[in-house]
Amino acid sequence: MAKELLWGQVMRLQSGFYQVQTDQGRYTCRLRGRFKHGRAEGDLVALGDWVGIQVQPDGSGAIEEIRPREHALVRSAPTARGTYQQVLLANPNQVVFVFACANPTPHLRMLDRFLVIAERQGIPALIAANKSDLLAEEAAQALFAPYPALGYPVIFTSARTGRGVDELRSRLQGRLSALAGPSGVGKSSLLNAVQPELGLAVREVSDATTKGRHTTVVREMFALNEGGMVADLPGVRMLSLWDIQPEELDGYFPELRDLVQHCQFNDCTHQNEPGCAVTAAVESGQVSPQRYESYLRLRFGEED
Repeated sequence: MAKELLWGQVMRLQSGFYQVQTDQGRYTCRLRGRFKHGRAEGDLVALGDWVGIQVQPDGSGAIEEIRPREHALVRSAPTARGTYQQVLLANPNQVVFVFACANPTPHLRMLDRFLVIAERQGIPALIAANKSDLLAEEAAQALFAPYPALGYPVIFTSARTGRGVDELRSRLQGRLSALAGPSGVGKSSLLNAVQPELGLAVREVSDATTKGRHTTVVREMFALNEGGMVADLPGVRMLSLWDIQPEELDGYFPELRDLVQHCQFNDCTHQNEPGCAVTAAVESGQVSPQRYESYLRLRFGEED
């Protein structure tokens, strides 16, 4: 008679080993051999997955079953055998994009690309506008003005002054949050303000991945003292829109998706066509010129 499986969540992965947290403790697990047969089109087990394990005589675990994912942040990469789906985080409740108000100047086109990816995966997104103490309030508000009305809350934060830290901590409670953002935005300091030593722990995992051998991948989720977990995704800044066709991109811009049905032509590219509802909305101020420019650059392959 087969033993009943012990279920838990993958908290850390490195070099084919998975740390699975269960009600009975944490186990170091390997993937059962039967999962390795055939050609995989994506990661079979990822950080955040819920898996059923059997405890082995030596105290390790063998992953026997994998529950279907509710959501996933996926990096799709073309290979010689087709597109491979690398799952950066399974089952996140939200993704938090951390950008600085200044030093460095926020790369808002990168933020818009990240938001498209979150829309594509159906994951709610939150923006942490960090280092808010380095820029005048009016200027900081103007930088991120387009986003709240689109359904992307913006929290202005500062690890130095403590601004917004309590609100961010509250937003993280009870959720599995993916964290992403370019280098130099003060993410580690901000996480340390949310919870002492949290930023340091996240940075150590990130450094192990980005500074080690290119075959080394370390990913880990960290528990918050007041409930919830966070996972840093250093690789997300290299995400490209491999799995989004140019003609469907407007559907992932909330301010554009309801306008396209009013364009004169069904195949409108929203550039110079007559009767384009999108360009008319830009001219009237209904759509942010900055966001429209991001759309055009993403649509026509100019992502930087």
